[in-house]
Amino acid sequence: AQQSATVANPVPGTNPDLLPHFLVEPEDVYIVKNKPVLLVCKATPATQIFFKCNGEWVRQVDHAMERSTDGSSGLPTMEVRINVSRQQVEKVFGLEEYWCQCVAWSSSGTTKSQKAYIRIAYLRKNFEQEPLAKEVSLEQGIVLPCRPPEGIPPAEVRGAPMPLHRQGQCGQAVQWCGSLPQVEWLRNEDLVDPSLDPNVYITREHSLVVRQARLADTANYTCVAKNIVARRRSASAAVIVYVDGSWSPWSKWSACGLDCTHWRSRECSDPAPRNGGEECRGADLDTRNCTNDLCVHTASGSEDVALYVGLIAVAVCLLLLLLVLILVYCRKKEGLDSDVADSSILTSGFQPVSIKPSKADNPHLLTIQPDLSTTTTTYQGSLCPRQEGPSPKFQLTNGHLLSPLGGGRHTLHHSSPTSEAEDFVSRLSTQNYFRSLPRGTSNMAYGTFNFLGGRLMIPNTGISLLIPPDAIPRGKIYEIYLTLHKPEDVRLPLAGCQTLLSPIVSCGPPGVLLTRPVILTMDHCGEPSPDSWSLRLKKQSCEGSWEDVLHLGEEAPSHLYYCQLEAGACYVFTEQLGRFALVGEALSVAASKRLKLLLFAPVACTSLEYNIRVYCLHDTHDALKEVVQLEKQLGGQLIQEPRVLHFKDSYHNLRLSVHDVPSSLWKSKLLVSYQEIPFYHIWNGTQQYLHCTFTLERVSPSTSDLACKVWVWQVEGDGQSFNINFNITKDTRFAELLALESEGGVPALVGPSAFKIPFLIRQKIITSLDPPCSRGADWRTLAQKLHLDSHLSFFACKPSPTAMILNLWEARHFPNGNLSQLAAAVAGLGQPDAGLFTVSEAEC
Repeated sequence: AQQSATVANPVPGTNPDLLPHFLVEPEDVYIVKNKPVLLVCKATPATQIFFKCNGEWVRQVDHAMERSTDGSSGLPTMEVRINVSRQQVEKVFGLEEYWCQCVAWSSSGTTKSQKAYIRIAYLRKNFEQEPLAKEVSLEQGIVLPCRPPEGIPPAEVRGAPMPLHRQGQCGQAVQWCGSLPQVEWLRNEDLVDPSLDPNVYITREHSLVVRQARLADTANYTCVAKNIVARRRSASAAVIVYVDGSWSPWSKWSACGLDCTHWRSRECSDPAPRNGGEECRGADLDTRNCTNDLCVHTASGSEDVALYVGLIAVAVCLLLLLLVLILVYCRKKEGLDSDVADSSILTSGFQPVSIKPSKADNPHLLTIQPDLSTTTTTYQGSLCPRQEGPSPKFQLTNGHLLSPLGGGRHTLHHSSPTSEAEDFVSRLSTQNYFRSLPRGTSNMAYGTFNFLGGRLMIPNTGISLLIPPDAIPRGKIYEIYLTLHKPEDVRLPLAGCQTLLSPIVSCGPPGVLLTRPVILTMDHCGEPSPDSWSLRLKKQSCEGSWEDVLHLGEEAPSHLYYCQLEAGACYVFTEQLGRFALVGEALSVAASKRLKLLLFAPVACTSLEYNIRVYCLHDTHDALKEVVQLEKQLGGQLIQEPRVLHFKDSYHNLRLSVHDVPSSLWKSKLLVSYQEIPFYHIWNGTQQYLHCTFTLERVSPSTSDLACKVWVWQVEGDGQSFNINFNITKDTRFAELLALESEGGVPALVGPSAFKIPFLIRQKIITSLDPPCSRGADWRTLAQKLHLDSHLSFFACKPSPTAMILNLWEARHFPNGNLSQLAAAVAGLGQPDAGLFTVSEAEC
């Protein structure tokens, strides 16, 4: 017992030795999920014991009491237990924590036990900072940052002591004794142990540091955060250690030749370039005169002149023959134009440029070496509506299709991006269905595709369209676009408790023939639960009306639409292009939407007034992108790390307030205690973000330090508190947190460069796993290994179930997917074909 924490109140004139003293006192405890916790008190001598929680007495009927007599002293002993539920703790919000305390009575007075603090344990799903892929040279230092998700108890480095109020003995309730939860690092799924490798260590900020990079450090690194509630994994970061080539010493000079020169050579082998390192610069052969220019050269003579004339004549004949062959080939291919989908979107074709070499010598990734004998075939035909003059051309590669790491990427550029984008939008807007397309190009992507497929992405929005191989019929060429709409620009009718959970996205043109489903990827801000939500996919018809095309959880396997719903994104399989949105209808007050909270303020403050803008937006990438772009125009900067708030369908408003402003330096110009955003403004989802402004005024122009607190909470719901403490003139520590990153370069990727899995390997996997296998080594087992077994009925109704699984894997894992994990999953099926992941020269 901790007697130092107890408080005794003796009755005057009584024996103080008979005051109750505690044998067992309540201990700090965490509530895990929805399981109530048990608090225990035991005291002697005691006639009554009752619990008091947050200053209020617990009802007598909620106490479980047990009376006994102490064997040694003969004094009465009493033990009391109560249960504390999650709902009781959630009712308390603010700076005060939920606590409980025992009060024991005897004839000599009362004694209070120590306070036990009850906290709800949790661990958020999203890491505050994830490790990023790196390419470093040999012996260079590597730092992989990791900021684990917010949680209670917080995730810390393994072995750090836990900051308890006091140390006590763990009882039967769920408690946290010893060390805190861990932040661990995995290298290719193996635990990184700094005690076994002195070249690595983990900082107190959870970063993994490699002092000097070695070739063996080339791997996929994953940060893992754990506490008593859950275990979270960050996205894997591929680290590639490359070696730049260096020249060997020059060889000795050769003997002097008949042409009065001699030479020497060297090789790029000291060391040779590895893992994509730079080749040696300079010449590998050096030739010099070896007679000090005293060598006399004789005239060539008439024989040499005749030889040169003959060579020129042969070259002219070959050139004429080539021109004849080209004309014949063009006439044979003249019929190709009729197969091109005339959607009148683009005015010129794409030309692939700038192919970055892939990283080689990586033993942890798929073992396919680049095919240096790649050949190309030129196809001639119109990529656009018929025009006067010759048709444009595009090139397709027939050799090795994709590097194992996915590093080689065919970058596509338009010949005139600005003019084409404006022309593209202007022509689409002439059609009634496309009147509401955005007039800018930042929320649009478009490209020209054939049967090899490809991918469209709108950068920094989480929106993409995957066009699998053979989704477009062979012989057809389609011009396809992908567009993000603002909710206020599109009339989406919502009924009852329905709310918009995703961005509104268009892909088209509508009506094109597809032989395989394409996959539309978009974020959503719902916390999906079968008991809390009824989720529906809506599609707009060409007449402008919206209709439900899919009720999630009630899909028919043969349906035209299907949806894979995950924590923050949904993947829509569709064979019909159009305009889509994900809508949710709350079935209970437990249904909640994720709101992201952002605090911005001016970068420069030239007046006494200083505005803090608090944004409440959908927790989706497109909403975040819009706010960041707006603040860049306003000259704002982020002043606190973003937080996530779960906004429930409880009809309660969202409140915002500012507290603890130092009155000697600042004064608030807010006339009320808090600002409020109505429930329906947030719940209907037609506005992606809302914001409130708090205006503070400096007492003196020299004041630059600001310390205060901003609270954002839903009445009787979730809440977040921001502790602001920074210098308004020079503090920019949060400025880079929301820097928009490029998502794989250009918005359009055509052909094999759009996929992580090389084409030939994909075909081998499909051929091996599509046929049923008595041992279970077929596509069903692959779906189970990839945790997609809930969609077996959908996959089974398709001509190639394995292709559907691989398409979904591509949509979920591009561009940072781990091919090694997929290879391990397929290899673990026990297929007899050992060469499933190798490609022969004949096949290339």
